[in-house]
Amino acid sequence: MSDDRQNDKVKALYAVIFAADEPCDEVRISQVLEVPLEEVEGLLADLNELLEEEPLQLVRLAGGYHLATRPRYAEYIQRLREPEPERLSRQAMEVLAIIAYRQPITRPEIDDIRGVDSSSAVNSLLAKGLITISGRRDAPGRPFLFSTTPHFLSTFGLSELDQLPQLPEPDADLLERLAERMARAAEDEQDEEAGEDDAEEQDEQ
Repeated sequence: MSDDRQNDKVKALYAVIFAADEPCDEVRISQVLEVPLEEVEGLLADLNELLEEEPLQLVRLAGGYHLATRPRYAEYIQRLREPEPERLSRQAMEVLAIIAYRQPITRPEIDDIRGVDSSSAVNSLLAKGLITISGRRDAPGRPFLFSTTPHFLSTFGLSELDQLPQLPEPDADLLERLAERMARAAEDEQDEEAGEDDAEEQDEQ
């Protein structure tokens, strides 16, 4: 085979492997390029040499050959394949922040912190996989507990929850006051229930 023809076949092999949906074995390469099977090995070696300084490399996989990026570019490819940031409303972001810092937490507790119904935002976050139901609160009605998910961590570039930024002091105080308020509300509810039970007992007597 002449040098020009050999060079053309090597480039054709490059194009074929690049365009293939799955790894190409020697037989398939021979058929597509219309060259004897015994010449395929030499073409593969020439292509491998051609790619020595390229970001792509020839890789044998599943009984065939395909092109893959070299390991030193893995960081860039990973960035390319990262999912786009979740598009969240301000309300959903607010609910997500509360869950992230106060988890596990129930929806009534979230509503109490925000002062408005959070059903829609919670459902949106569940649908996006950013939060999950992690159990039930041992309380009247046994409300669901919500926590963040691994998808939440990857979306916001965190490896663990400890990497969440520290809340500014005013916000930390606010959350603490809200937590105390919720605790007092729960105690008041229990006192009311106890009072109702006492009244019922007196009526029966």
